[in-house]
Amino acid sequence: MTDPLLTLRPWEAPEVTSWGRLPMNAVDRRSGANSLDGDWRFRLLSAPDAPVVGPWSTAVVPGVWTMQDTDDLPQYLNIRMPYAEFPPLSPADNPTGVYEREIDVPAEWAGRRVVLQVGAAESVLLVHVDGRPVGISKDSHLAAEFDLSGVVRPGGRSVVRLTVVKWSDASHIEDQDHWWHAGITRSVLLYATDPLRLADVSVRASRDGELRVDCQVRDSGGALPAGWYVSGELDGLPLARDAGFDLANAEEERVSAFLGEARLRARVPEVRTWTAETPELYGLTVRLHRADGTVADTSRHRVGFRDVAIVGRDLLVNGERVFIRGVNRHDFHPLTGRTVSYDDMRADLVLLKRFGFNAIRTAHYPNDPTLYDLADELGFYVVDEADIESHDHAHEIADDPRYLNAFVDRVSRMVLRDKNHPSVIIWSLGNESDYGANHDAAAGWVRRHDPTRPVQYEGAAKRGWADPEVASDIACPMYAPLEDCVAHALSGQQTKPLIQCEYSHAMGNSNGTLADHWAAIETTPGLQGGFIWEFWDHGILQRVNDGRPVGRGGAGLYDNAVAAPGHRWAYGGDFGEKDHDGAFIADGVVFPDRTPKPVLYEHRELSAPVRLQGAGPEGVTVSNHQHFRGLEWLAGEWELSLADGATLTAPAELPDLRPGGTAVVPLPFALPDDDGEAWLTLRVTTAQDLPWAPRGTRVCTPQVRLRAPVPVPVPVPVPVPVEEPAGPGHVEIDADGLLVHPLLTSAPALSLWRAPTDNDELGGMAGRWRAWGLDALVRRLVSVRQEGDGVSVLSEYAGTTGVVRYRQVFTPVTGGIRIDEQAELPAEFDDVARVGSVFETVAGPDRLEWFGQGPWESYPDRSAGAPVGHHRARVDDLFTPYLRPQESGGRHGVRRFTLSAPDATGLSVTLDEPRQVSVTRYRAEDLTAVAHHDELVPRDGCVVHLDAAHRGLGTASCGPDTFPSYLVAPGVHRWSWTLRVL
Repeated sequence: MTDPLLTLRPWEAPEVTSWGRLPMNAVDRRSGANSLDGDWRFRLLSAPDAPVVGPWSTAVVPGVWTMQDTDDLPQYLNIRMPYAEFPPLSPADNPTGVYEREIDVPAEWAGRRVVLQVGAAESVLLVHVDGRPVGISKDSHLAAEFDLSGVVRPGGRSVVRLTVVKWSDASHIEDQDHWWHAGITRSVLLYATDPLRLADVSVRASRDGELRVDCQVRDSGGALPAGWYVSGELDGLPLARDAGFDLANAEEERVSAFLGEARLRARVPEVRTWTAETPELYGLTVRLHRADGTVADTSRHRVGFRDVAIVGRDLLVNGERVFIRGVNRHDFHPLTGRTVSYDDMRADLVLLKRFGFNAIRTAHYPNDPTLYDLADELGFYVVDEADIESHDHAHEIADDPRYLNAFVDRVSRMVLRDKNHPSVIIWSLGNESDYGANHDAAAGWVRRHDPTRPVQYEGAAKRGWADPEVASDIACPMYAPLEDCVAHALSGQQTKPLIQCEYSHAMGNSNGTLADHWAAIETTPGLQGGFIWEFWDHGILQRVNDGRPVGRGGAGLYDNAVAAPGHRWAYGGDFGEKDHDGAFIADGVVFPDRTPKPVLYEHRELSAPVRLQGAGPEGVTVSNHQHFRGLEWLAGEWELSLADGATLTAPAELPDLRPGGTAVVPLPFALPDDDGEAWLTLRVTTAQDLPWAPRGTRVCTPQVRLRAPVPVPVPVPVPVPVEEPAGPGHVEIDADGLLVHPLLTSAPALSLWRAPTDNDELGGMAGRWRAWGLDALVRRLVSVRQEGDGVSVLSEYAGTTGVVRYRQVFTPVTGGIRIDEQAELPAEFDDVARVGSVFETVAGPDRLEWFGQGPWESYPDRSAGAPVGHHRARVDDLFTPYLRPQESGGRHGVRRFTLSAPDATGLSVTLDEPRQVSVTRYRAEDLTAVAHHDELVPRDGCVVHLDAAHRGLGTASCGPDTFPSYLVAPGVHRWSWTLRVL
């Protein structure tokens, strides 16, 4: 007998988006359902129509089979499809997973409607029960439901088979920037309803306290029975039935209707409104009653009263223009791929909340339903994005009528599922799919069904940011240069809010100029923020010995398995795939184990709810940078950092400030009567336990300088003639003109090179540096001569092109040596990584203490999150293990530091002015030579860089490079420092 599901061949038929699948709705069914999660019998076939033969293995549901010890491994591609076939075709070699298990249908479900819900399956799902075909579904990131009432028997047992086909016509519009996986990625549920049931519930709750609940009612028998009605309550407040709208038997002839509609209303006095800052929720219960008053069905919701509107070029929440401090987030876990547990999702959002984010874009598909519940509860603005990305074939598909139904189906099902969440403030039509008629059709459906939220789509920007005719209510470009954004806002032509859907690409050591972006956003009307790309580094935990992923079915809290020897974070190419896009998958603000990258501390300060805006004789100005609440939820402590090493603290009483308000508070300390540098920091924490942070959790550390340092005179360079070497005086210089010191194994030398960051490599800078020979400069000693009490050494460093003249003057001082340095870069070296000196220490020193910015890693264009103060750390903790080894561990604005061993021996360095410093166990060539951290071998001593100038980081791996002000120019660079023995 021919299987009709296989006859349809849905994996190559774009017109078949579903068959037998029930309509999407927002009725809550999860709480009363029976879970079918756990071990299922499993076979992996070579193609969907291959015979199901051979022994069964076991697979965990939910989970991707690509992480469960099969031969079909994960593959990472950003744009290109993993096969050559053009849409809508799929390859003949098409892995297909067959999942099977028995289900027991409770006897008490007799007479009820039995429904199977598959939370998500990638990419085509075929459902059979006891060998009988039930239905088909596509769309890898939304649930599919099937009515099993006619194929199962209450009190009996049935066999459910779920066949998941990996590649299909749908894969061409699921071409997102993440790992290609396959399997059943969200929970599978079985539940029952009364034949008379709530078919959908739509909630609209506005900031004035008006509540409207629209209900749709259906009956499995077709015609609705007479006398049914709907009731509801909101935290004990009864809802009134809208008699003017109630079509349930309003007239006798309505008895035969197959769709019933009813509306409930309420007006909540003194309503507590919902915002990301104040996520106030009310409990709503909706009940469907039979004519005799008994309850046939119930749905529960959490309601947030809020309005979203666009007025002119401003996006307003509850009438207020809000800044969108967002991040793009995938459903991801390093051990389970697409499957994410409640605990993991909550941990994601708690961490984001603690670092100042208030918005999430669900890149690039509807996320797990639990995420929206958590966003409602914890307080996030959500841009909900449809599962549409046709990156490799975007232009062809955007206007292809064969994909019209898929576009409208995916967008409409997302809206129907998520429309009752107050956190969802914007609908997105998808990502990187060009722009065409299919988008316009989907946008038209959304605007008719839900006029309460704006619609956005980045691809519409091809028609211009201000075009009022396109399907995007928001100008949401990605990686637009900041100067272009500002120019647009100042042009007088702007017609809609400008909120970048992606900016500041977080690949490796990145996110330079983030502070510059936010300085412009907060001072330029028409700019309202954007979404950093992205939350996670998508590294998969891999066993090095066999190259396989350390996967498991079902998600759980990360168990720190990467700490075990023989494991590493895998990225593109690590599973033997020939076509891949390497480490471009590692572009998040957190590592795969959710450890924050340094950029998170930068973001925390840039989004600080409390700011210090300057100090004077009357005190320091404190401001409230929130939109909706005061400072009563916060506590503070003052800290004064002095140049002599002293640190003073005192309690801080935060002023009573409305949003946007400022106040001058008295200085908590009297400054010592000296001329040293002084910095005042306000350490702000939570004043009570919050859902996302216990009492005492750090919120921000705003800082203001109270006193500048006394400038250090810059040494006047002395002409150095080329002559024969002279005696070294009181400084020991060897025959090569290098300093000999008991604590150094490698003398201070010129450094213009850094282990290229991902931005350096993909932005093309590293290629230029290599072409200039900066990674292999050849030193030639020119002269050594006595100069006063010191020794002057002149040398030349030659690259493939260009020669740098480098002068060092070593002068004995009390307890040490002063080193004055000068490097003259030729004109062709117009953009180098750094200009400075590098040396290496003997083994033993393992702790760094410094006065400067910290404690986090910081660089010239990413230093706002590192306050000036006295900091200390183990040397091994200074290095930042970006997934692909590269330049890291730098500290910006360092004035002085000590590097000591456990026995208190070591060295100290005092710099002429705040400089960029790094202390790690690796040379630049060590980092450049390897692809993963498990290949690195730490050196016994420390590698120390002291930079007169260091290039900014930028985000050129995907987006703009750093600004010209952060580049290292040719010409003369001077710096000096004093080296002493502890």
